[in-house]
Amino acid sequence: MPTPPLPSVGARKRRSAGFTLVELLVSVALGLVVIAGMASMYANVSRTNTEMAKTNGLIENGRFAIDLLAEDIAHAGYWGGYVPQFDDLIATTAPADTPASAPDPCLAFNAANWNTAYQNALIGLPVQVFGAAPTGCTDIVTNKQANTDVLVVRRTNNCATGVGNCEADNAAKVYLQRSLCDTEIAANNRLVLGVAGFTLKLRNCTSLAEKRKFISNIYYIRNYATTAGDGIPTLMRSNFDLNASNTPAHTPPTALIEGIQGFAVELGLDAQSRCATPVDYTAAPAKVDPASCTVNTINADLNTTPSNRGDGVPELPFVHCTGAGGCTSAQLVNTVAAKIYVLARSKEATPGYTDTKKYALGSTLLGPFGDGFQRHVFQLTVRLNNVSSRRETP
Repeated sequence: MPTPPLPSVGARKRRSAGFTLVELLVSVALGLVVIAGMASMYANVSRTNTEMAKTNGLIENGRFAIDLLAEDIAHAGYWGGYVPQFDDLIATTAPADTPASAPDPCLAFNAANWNTAYQNALIGLPVQVFGAAPTGCTDIVTNKQANTDVLVVRRTNNCATGVGNCEADNAAKVYLQRSLCDTEIAANNRLVLGVAGFTLKLRNCTSLAEKRKFISNIYYIRNYATTAGDGIPTLMRSNFDLNASNTPAHTPPTALIEGIQGFAVELGLDAQSRCATPVDYTAAPAKVDPASCTVNTINADLNTTPSNRGDGVPELPFVHCTGAGGCTSAQLVNTVAAKIYVLARSKEATPGYTDTKKYALGSTLLGPFGDGFQRHVFQLTVRLNNVSSRRETP
């Protein structure tokens, strides 16, 4: 067969020709536009994810702090079933254990300091709030964040020593033992709080009563996290336990939650009875008929409501304790609820953001801070179940 003719030189050149310079420039420009768009989208997504992570961390820390504090406050005043005489509505005589003054939470443990009056104050006033470091706790509450409160919560362990998973007995630690033996109670031998002398009995007046570890926690905000000057406010807690010398004392505080910048506590006081009469702990509970708020002389069985004891319900407004002295014993003895305010702050600043807000933590006003950190206030009202429930009457 005849051989087909070869294409011309011009045709071969046109067939092998590439992009022109204009086409190449246009394609490069389009490619750069696409890359720039993708880079911008990636930066926006990355920035959004970063801010979401900051917000989530802020919310998580705030909720964790408020829940931690609320749980401890809700257990305040738990003494393993022991009821102070002044809070015992079935008592028939004037109480002898009404707290005379608010205790120093950090008073050194020894027999002279921890006398009967001091023990009555510890047990009768399970919650204390201060506007500054308590006078005796200045070596514990160090580098406190300005305009924040100090909270003290006292109770006993929920489990008895050596029972189940509860920690084993330790002769150096402070325990509380209460009597259930009528003979001991009649002799006013109702309670032991210390490291020895645990001879109180159960109802059979033969077997030893259980012991529960004494717990006292001090909460405050430190103005740094790990290194002084790092600028990360942190929620701190000091536990009452054994110090380096194996002596009962409030131990050096440990960091709990970073980014907690504000902390305030207001107390709800139950200073009136169900019949709206003021409390009087110097006298035995005076029972009246709740229907009339007077003594029923016809049917004495209807006299069930004390007219000189609280009813477990706080009156308004709530009280904010200030200064290193905190609230008085007359206020603290009637505390049945607490409002907790926590101001959480993000750990890192947000570029281009300035915080110009003011934050109300009850009667405490913080800000504006004028920096780039995001903030949020968390609030919760907590009932002191072990105190308020003792005062409830039908």
